[in-house]
Amino acid sequence: MNKLDWSLVRAFLAVAETGSLSGAARSLSQSQPTLGRQIKLLEDQLGLRLFERQPRGYVLTPTGESLLEPAKAMRTAFGQLSLRAAGRDDRMQGTVRITASEVMARHALPQIIADIRNAEPDIQIELVPTDSSENLLFREADIAVRMYRSTQLDVITKQIGKAALGVYAAQSYLDRHGTPESLEHMFDHVLIGYDRDDRIIQGVRDMGWPVTRDMFAVRCDDQNTYWELMRAGCGIGFTQQLLANRDPDMVRLFPELPLEPLPIWLAAPEVMRSTPRIKRVWDLLESGITALFPAA
Repeated sequence: MNKLDWSLVRAFLAVAETGSLSGAARSLSQSQPTLGRQIKLLEDQLGLRLFERQPRGYVLTPTGESLLEPAKAMRTAFGQLSLRAAGRDDRMQGTVRITASEVMARHALPQIIADIRNAEPDIQIELVPTDSSENLLFREADIAVRMYRSTQLDVITKQIGKAALGVYAAQSYLDRHGTPESLEHMFDHVLIGYDRDDRIIQGVRDMGWPVTRDMFAVRCDDQNTYWELMRAGCGIGFTQQLLANRDPDMVRLFPELPLEPLPIWLAAPEVMRSTPRIKRVWDLLESGITALFPAA
């Protein structure tokens, strides 16, 4: 074998890390048959069996395990090569890939991206709504809008705003069940919480209320679905003020309650941050987000 195709190695890593063709296909935005062919081709080229095919997925063979770390090193090197090459591109045109949480991508960024496109029509925007952490150093995104500070090395971060939170219920829910007169009475109502995510529970406990998971009669971790459950009148929930204040059917409860706001950060690879189109989109993103979510 004289050469090794990076796309085949990438497929190998995706299947190894997700444990299935379906998971790898989602992570790489490819089809399962394509990933299956790539794995077979890589095994044929190497003359090695890398995976055991099992009913529940793909499991690395001992040989596959031995190749995992070198493959990861190859991914890191390829990412650095790609980053450095892209960082030399001084054109005010091309593509900028932005990743953001699903709520931010749906409810805050569309108008901002429309404004960016109006200001810079030669810059193409790719928006990746996801609540998972995209790896900026592997060019999975050029700029990340995150609700936490990135801890990756060689990544520049800046906090640009804070998303204020509030307790809300749909008017339809309050018409049926009444409005709680105090925070104590709120716990007698139907509460909407998260499923596996314990942030709401921890946040309420930090305020001195010994809540448990079972006190939330409706539970969902998907943020957009959570919001729609609130709008449908399923119960009382916690959400960003930006979302709820746009909906005339949502009523804010206990505005005096001191809920810790969510910080909003921008992040980009250090080597890419000074690339003209990246810098321009960063600045426009910062301006648009700051207008919606003041830092003070």
